[in-house]
Amino acid sequence: MQSTLRVVLIPVAVALACLLAVVAVVMASNRPPILLTSPSASISSTSFQPAILTSGNATVSKKPDLAVVSAGIDSQQGTAAAAQSDLAAKANRLISRIKSLGVADKDLNTTGYWIGPVYAPGGQTIAGYRATEILQIKWHNVDTVGKTLDAIVQEGGATQINISFGLEDPKAAQAEARSLAIADAKSKAQAMAGAAGVKVGQVLLVSDLSTNTAYPASLKFAGAAAPTDTQVPVGELDVQVTVEVDFAIA
Repeated sequence: MQSTLRVVLIPVAVALACLLAVVAVVMASNRPPILLTSPSASISSTSFQPAILTSGNATVSKKPDLAVVSAGIDSQQGTAAAAQSDLAAKANRLISRIKSLGVADKDLNTTGYWIGPVYAPGGQTIAGYRATEILQIKWHNVDTVGKTLDAIVQEGGATQINISFGLEDPKAAQAEARSLAIADAKSKAQAMAGAAGVKVGQVLLVSDLSTNTAYPASLKFAGAAAPTDTQVPVGELDVQVTVEVDFAIA
């Protein structure tokens, strides 16, 4: 009786063990992988360096050495061909006057040219055609730009004038402002370090966040100029720089 029972229980136990092993394998295959690392490996993989993060600003004012003049003429005629022909004659006169002032070919270019219909009141009937041409002149002597405007309008026939000022090479002014901005950032870092009871270390990172040049407002003229000489005060323009500097804590 006992031997018979033993013969029955042994196969059952083996089958049960096999079943448990299969279940364990299936459960293990469905579990997400787990990465085990030693504490020393985890600490060494993360690097952290305390730092002081600051920003600096600076503005440098310079007198402009370049005037950019936009001069336009237009013509309105009964047909597009007539408007174009009349505009060509006016443009030739204006270009000749501009070149007589000593403007080089590289400093004179066309920025706009347009021919289109002009509609009568109500917008249904074409009353004529208008042609327009816009020229851009670079004038390198800002102190005489007023007389230049008079010549372009009174003798050249320009009816649309716009003028703005700038620097031919703004890099020097930008570099000066950038140095001042970095000095401003360092001054702020030293003040922050003193308040925190630490010392400023070496520079870790420098970023130029923005470089902007604030130009004087443009001047616009329309129609014929007055007989008296045009006065165009030049003033100064602002070159602005903002930087971000990260300093290590010594």
